[in-house]
Amino acid sequence: MFVISIWVLAAVLLTLSIIRDREKTAISLLAAWKFFGSMALPVLITLWAIGFLLTFLPPWLISRAVGQNSGWQGILLAALFGSIVLIQAFIAFPLAGSLLRQGASVSAIAAFVTTLVMVGVVTAPMEMKFFGKKFTFWRNFLSFIFAIIIALIMGALLG
Repeated sequence: MFVISIWVLAAVLLTLSIIRDREKTAISLLAAWKFFGSMALPVLITLWAIGFLLTFLPPWLISRAVGQNSGWQGILLAALFGSIVLIQAFIAFPLAGSLLRQGASVSAIAAFVTTLVMVGVVTAPMEMKFFGKKFTFWRNFLSFIFAIIIALIMGALLG
């Protein structure tokens, strides 16, 4: 029902936009279509790669690497993986759910998702250009530390 209400709201607002200014609406829709076109292939490749990995990674391996019994090493491994990969959140959350269902611990999933959002190893060179090396280092370092703390708290509360 929620999804239907979002679609209805979007249709109503699009209609109002067309009524108000047809030309601006057309320009906006064209820009959105171009953005969708530029993002479609990377998103599809990412989804395919994740599906491929989950197909060939047996649940016992996931459980051993980042499961309840993996301890702090599993949390650290998940945090490092989250720091390195560049995945949009709308892909990361279903992936995290799949990993959780296959035996990953809550702490490891929290570490993965939190570092994915807060730490940017791949984007660090661009960040350095704008904010400098010192700022980029400390932001990423502190974000990593806080992500581990968040993961431990989440594991204690939900694990």
